[in-house]
Amino acid sequence: MNIREQLKLFAFEEEKQASVIASEYSPSAPVTLFHGDRLDLLAQIKKSGDKAELIVTSPPYNIGKEYEATKSLDEYIEDQKKTIAASVEILSDTGSICWQVGHYIEGSGKTKEAFPLDLVLYPVFKSFGLKLKNRIMWYFGHGLHENVRFSGRHETILWFTKDVNNYTFNLDPIRIPQKYPGKRHYRGNRVGEISGNPMGKNPTDVWDMPNVKSNHIEKTDHPCQFPVALVERLVLSLTNEGDLVVDPYLGAGTAAAAAVLHNRRAAGADIFYEYLEIAKERVIKASLGELKTRPLDKPVYEPNGNSKLTQIPEEWKK
Repeated sequence: MNIREQLKLFAFEEEKQASVIASEYSPSAPVTLFHGDRLDLLAQIKKSGDKAELIVTSPPYNIGKEYEATKSLDEYIEDQKKTIAASVEILSDTGSICWQVGHYIEGSGKTKEAFPLDLVLYPVFKSFGLKLKNRIMWYFGHGLHENVRFSGRHETILWFTKDVNNYTFNLDPIRIPQKYPGKRHYRGNRVGEISGNPMGKNPTDVWDMPNVKSNHIEKTDHPCQFPVALVERLVLSLTNEGDLVVDPYLGAGTAAAAAVLHNRRAAGADIFYEYLEIAKERVIKASLGELKTRPLDKPVYEPNGNSKLTQIPEEWKK
């Protein structure tokens, strides 16, 4: 019985559904939504002897969201170091850690100073002997508008492995359509042969995906949610079916839902029960094939020229 089939049993029995949200980690459970601190979950996974093939998360950015207490940058780094250390302890020898972060902004108005958290945290990861495979740039078209600096429209995913050579990486499941499928070799002993792979090309390290705003099909009540497609690409490429995917800062359960969609086990922690309720609903819908998501390789939306939204309003013409 695969992960999705196991979870389907939970969809129709309230007693079993309740057990999806737990205060203890069980290696035999297809999904554990841990109500409590992320360090407690990671400690329990370590004690169980289980290993994660992928640890993927988007930690708080220290910008005062409702689920975080703002700290000094030094305190924030020290707090992240604890999470990273505990994550390394449960990572398999062939596993990966993917840390998706944006910027910590200090000050207001023209005094704003941006601290790119991927660069701030890079030395922390390196202190544990991890190897950086990619610094993935996630570009999105919408966000808060600025008037004293350029508006931020990207965040970063740091992909680290334990071993520089021996790690899980499956390219074929995440290939995207070739830009020039008819391109042929023009020199060497393969002149005239098709040069591209018929399954598609590597998606590269710049990912153009819409972020989850109010009109996004995946939007929940969580104030800072990332799209399922972002995690799907990591799950498909860096794990195999049955592997464990862990998100120390689970939030609305996007990582768990992406794992379940592709028959991986999942575990994640959050101190807010209301977010775990959202996560539970989403993973069960994922198991039933009912979770609404934006397809992984759907082209970025191009405005309809006939839409009023794309036309210059009369007020502006004046």
